[in-house]
Amino acid sequence: MKRISGVLLVLWVGGVAAGGFVEDRFQGRQFEYDFDADEKPWQEVQAQLPAAPKAGALREFIVGGGSGHRYFLDLDALSAGDDGVVRYTLVIRTAGGAENVSYEGMRCTTGERKLYAFGRPDGQWARNRYARWAPIEARRDDSYQKELFFHYFCTVDGAADMKTIRRALDSGGIRRGGD
Repeated sequence: MKRISGVLLVLWVGGVAAGGFVEDRFQGRQFEYDFDADEKPWQEVQAQLPAAPKAGALREFIVGGGSGHRYFLDLDALSAGDDGVVRYTLVIRTAGGAENVSYEGMRCTTGERKLYAFGRPDGQWARNRYARWAPIEARRDDSYQKELFFHYFCTVDGAADMKTIRRALDSGGIRRGGD
């Protein structure tokens, strides 16, 4: 057992020294790493967040459930990362007139979502201190995350691919666009 442990230690140290093992783990995941690192100053993480959404860049999408809310994605802040996460700014205009802005991520491979930050009226971001990956609620009719997951971001046409996502947004989602 000691010999096997020693061999594993040598392999791990060799991988770290070569930069391959540890670097590959975080390659393309710098935002996640920075966001989750408690010792990272918020100002540095905030610099990686998108600008506040502008009205001209908002694209509405329909969510079932009849709540009367309107849902928009900021096309300028929409991205599909090398880490398999679709990141987006969401604007919800409630039936009562309030506007909620958030910056979120969605993992197509695991069906999870994370709310990174909340938008403030002055255009700044407030960190979600309880940000954790959580399952998407697929059973609720009024779940915007369910709608984005199944009909825009993580479709059978392709997961986390900007070309597919843009096509789905242009057509109103895969179930509405005649696909």
